[in-house]
Amino acid sequence: MKLSELRKGDKAIIQKINTDEALRSRLNSFGVGRGSELSIERCSLARQTVEILVDGTYIGLRAKEASHIEVEKL
Repeated sequence: MKLSELRKGDKAIIQKINTDEALRSRLNSFGVGRGSELSIERCSLARQTVEILVDGTYIGLRAKEASHIEVEKL
């Protein structure tokens, strides 16, 4: 399942990040990687952006970025 498919309030664990090095590095700088547990906090009306919470840090992602992150829904 892709991160972009989750809805507000859903929780998941990151399985794989299939993206370019720039986004992977950005996520790693926040401590986000394989095995990280996250929750969906907010989504924009058109679902163009999503805000996730990982280990007390809020991170905003574009829908395109979220579509490259594979998760397992909890």
